[in-house]
Amino acid sequence: MKAQTRLAMRAYRDDDDFWAIRGFLRDVYLRNGRTEHSWQTARLDYWRWHGILNLGDGNLATDVFLWETPGGELAAVLNGEGRGFAFFQVDPRYRTEALEEEMLSVAEGHLVGVGKSTGRPFLCVSAQDQDTMRTALLARRGYARRADWQEIERKRDLSLPIASAPLPSGYSLRAMDDDDEDLERRSWASWRSFHPDEPNEKYEGGLWYRNIQRAPMYRRDLDLVIEAPSGEIAAFTTLWFDDVTRAICFEPVGTAPEHQRRGLAKAVIAEGMGRAKEIGALVATVGGGGESNPPAEPLYAGMFGREGISTTGWLKYLDGEGA
Repeated sequence: MKAQTRLAMRAYRDDDDFWAIRGFLRDVYLRNGRTEHSWQTARLDYWRWHGILNLGDGNLATDVFLWETPGGELAAVLNGEGRGFAFFQVDPRYRTEALEEEMLSVAEGHLVGVGKSTGRPFLCVSAQDQDTMRTALLARRGYARRADWQEIERKRDLSLPIASAPLPSGYSLRAMDDDDEDLERRSWASWRSFHPDEPNEKYEGGLWYRNIQRAPMYRRDLDLVIEAPSGEIAAFTTLWFDDVTRAICFEPVGTAPEHQRRGLAKAVIAEGMGRAKEIGALVATVGGGGESNPPAEPLYAGMFGREGISTTGWLKYLDGEGA
């Protein structure tokens, strides 16, 4: 059986590997029935063009490892996403406990981070709650499940009716304009949405958004914003369409604090689903909600369905001092 094929591990080499991994993730997503047991390609792009370039979350050359068959076919990929966090991407045809244990050992050797508040070396590995093989492996190796590091991965069939979500009076919905002024407004809305308790003096401007716009899947017609009567951007979402898997990802979704509880996020998601369906997407997906982001749970459950896959971080301190 192919699952018994002897695999060879190697480190990431060059950009050819990146493009090979993109195709590999597409194949794995389809083999898993459009279910996210591994990342979708859009998340890999988002990590490279936003996480790495804008946030400094890792490095392809040092944080990616590949497992190949004797014929050179990719069977599994291990990658980080911020120092101390490890993600397993595995072709279901080759998935075994022995492979995942080897991947875990490589992660412990190369992807360990140091806690900002604790100063302790740690590794956090993502595992789906129903994945008994991986969760048993992690428990046996001394990892502890962190319920507060949980999110729900949801998928909605776009053949189903899309909920109506009218805008409040005075608000308008549109795609991003291609100018620096709109980019700055969009960036400011993102800062207000995801850093509501940070002082405004920490805001560093919007040029970082140009990196996101260079990502291969970026489409300005799927970068949606809701403009307030004042002209500022009140809510937004970016959709990432994979025309191979015909899946679309919503990442991120946000509303500035002063515009919340007006149905804006629901409206921008509904518009995005409609646009996605028109260009041929079969499913719409979103991550978030769960214990790590409770405020988003009602929105995502209402728009994508209550059912989803619960994925949780498992944490281990590697200094031998316990939890």
